[in-house]
Amino acid sequence: MSDFKGKIAAHAITWGDDHLKAVEEISQLGYRAIEPWASFVLQYENRIDTFKEWLAGYGLVLTGLYGGASGGANQRFADPGVRRELVDHNVRLAKTIRQCGADILVLGPGGTREHPTTPDELKNAAVTINEIAKATYDLGVKACIHPHLWTEVQDEHELVALMEQLAPEVYFAPDTAHLLGAGMDPAAIIRRYKDRVAYVHMKDLTVQNQASAEELPFFCELGQGAVDFAGVIEALNDIRYTGWVTVEVDRSLNTPYRSLEICRHYIEQQLQIPIK
Repeated sequence: MSDFKGKIAAHAITWGDDHLKAVEEISQLGYRAIEPWASFVLQYENRIDTFKEWLAGYGLVLTGLYGGASGGANQRFADPGVRRELVDHNVRLAKTIRQCGADILVLGPGGTREHPTTPDELKNAAVTINEIAKATYDLGVKACIHPHLWTEVQDEHELVALMEQLAPEVYFAPDTAHLLGAGMDPAAIIRRYKDRVAYVHMKDLTVQNQASAEELPFFCELGQGAVDFAGVIEALNDIRYTGWVTVEVDRSLNTPYRSLEICRHYIEQQLQIPIK
């Protein structure tokens, strides 16, 4: 995979609320960039230089933050009643991201999913997403729609219909496991939206038809599930992707350190991509 021009980072989600340990161990594992919890970074909102210096002390930089409509079960892009709240919150995140020297805002859709999203709901969602993206673009931050299982933007027909209504200022942040889990081919989707891909979550999906599947987390370490990562990297190479690819393991049967170590070994040994 020597043609890969992207950059590998790690997500702090595996450590839960233990933010300080996440930064320390991600650094120890040799990763050089991190996507931490947005709520954690906002604690430094009025002292960003302190946060940047602290991260730099561990040899890390910020890749971006996760926002969108992910703040609660009752928040959805499709609800015009929370549009102003969502715009204000994501602009706040974008200002923090920019001050940190990064330029990626991941727009997580709202949940919990109760039914397929209707065309009218997708139309309302597009209005909100476009308003957010135009505002953050003016700040130098790319707002990236991020299809996610169990939310208002999950299935392929929802993604396609939504993308057709999004302004040029809206970018795309595919997640390999969430796309596969919704029945999509991650590599094909990456190629389809090649001009908008600005950030990637690299996540594996448990093979759920295993006899012990009920004992396994839905997501797993890279190389232990069903995602064709060689095909994903080939697609990223084909579109000449140079941005961040952030490794993410929501929960595992290992320690967070071991989980991200397994992922690092897979990337370096199987995909032949150096972490540093």
